[in-house]
Amino acid sequence: MEEKAVRVRIHGRVQGVSFRYYAYQQALRLGVKGWIRNKPDGSVAGFFQGTEEQVEGMVRWCSKGSPMAVVESIEEETVPLDETMNGFNVHV
Repeated sequence: MEEKAVRVRIHGRVQGVSFRYYAYQQALRLGVKGWIRNKPDGSVAGFFQGTEEQVEGMVRWCSKGSPMAVVESIEEETVPLDETMNGFNVHV
């Protein structure tokens, strides 16, 4: 199956609401490789790689977020695959 990769930026109340923890759990469920991290401007950035179905599922999840999150917008950009990527990491 062909893989795809996207970079996302999630805006809204997405820090201090366990967004990264829940994203990690969702990535494990979906089998998505990549990472997620908080940004200084209050947004959350992520890189997701997997099958189209896996990646789209992860982006869909991010549009809602964790139970306490309020997602206002999400930017998504298709990017080249990272052949060195394995697993999913939460960056501090």
